[in-house]
Amino acid sequence: MSGTAGLADFPWRGFFAALSFVWGTCMGSFLNVCIYRIPLDLSVVSPRSFCPSCRRQIPAYLNVPILSWLMLRGRCRFCGTRISPRYVGVELLVGILFLLVWLKYDLCSSPRMFGLAPMSDWRLVPVLWLAVSGLVLGTFVDFEHFIIPDRVTLGGIVAGLSLSALVPSLHGETEVMRALLWSSLGAALGWGLLWATATVGEWLFKKEAMGFGDVKLMGAIGAFLGSRAVFFTILASSLIGSLVGLTLVMTGRRQMQSRIPFGPYLSLGALLWMLWGPVLWRLYVTLASPARTF
Repeated sequence: MSGTAGLADFPWRGFFAALSFVWGTCMGSFLNVCIYRIPLDLSVVSPRSFCPSCRRQIPAYLNVPILSWLMLRGRCRFCGTRISPRYVGVELLVGILFLLVWLKYDLCSSPRMFGLAPMSDWRLVPVLWLAVSGLVLGTFVDFEHFIIPDRVTLGGIVAGLSLSALVPSLHGETEVMRALLWSSLGAALGWGLLWATATVGEWLFKKEAMGFGDVKLMGAIGAFLGSRAVFFTILASSLIGSLVGLTLVMTGRRQMQSRIPFGPYLSLGALLWMLWGPVLWRLYVTLASPARTF
């Protein structure tokens, strides 16, 4: 037996799913280092991981993703300082997202688990893992410092264009030039739409309506995922932001609205597109089309 049918009996299917999750938690551990160090302009590779409170280096056996935090009950082994749950949260989140990306490719499943939009090119797995990592990094730095690092935004635009040439199927194409065209169009559209929104908002409200980091982030999302993803991400992020804002108002926490930057909403919209985009797009087109009579 060969082809997809043969893969259905592949004995290591669960192994690769588990491996994707474990690799994701390891990447999440590294992203925690980046989230802490990049805003402080520190190297992300040297020195080794250390406790921000007592500055003691963390040995490898105490630096196992998720497990170490649980075993130490969220405290530093040396000084007893509380370790933020954000660390284990990022590791778990990235592990889950990496697993979902793998399940999009997993040819053993038809239809895909959780209604995921399928993909058939294995090269898209590491590409989307890279995109996930950038979105998570940008989100948590934005939460803590209200900035999105240029290595996520401008670096994301360069990476999106380059990877579109290496893996044209990222835009559903087989020809390099056509994939580059869609990537360039997505980057320009994402950048342009949010720049226009920020400019008009600043003119109307006489204050900064949106950070320029959000503009560059949208350009990176467009470079990786294309023009349809740009429209979906802007629509989804605006809807999610409105729902969160309404919830905060209804629960008497209106002041928290100013503490939540817009970048995380854009990242969430892009992740939704990445995992379920074509499925959600078809659903939207179906709902938006005129009702048929029989």
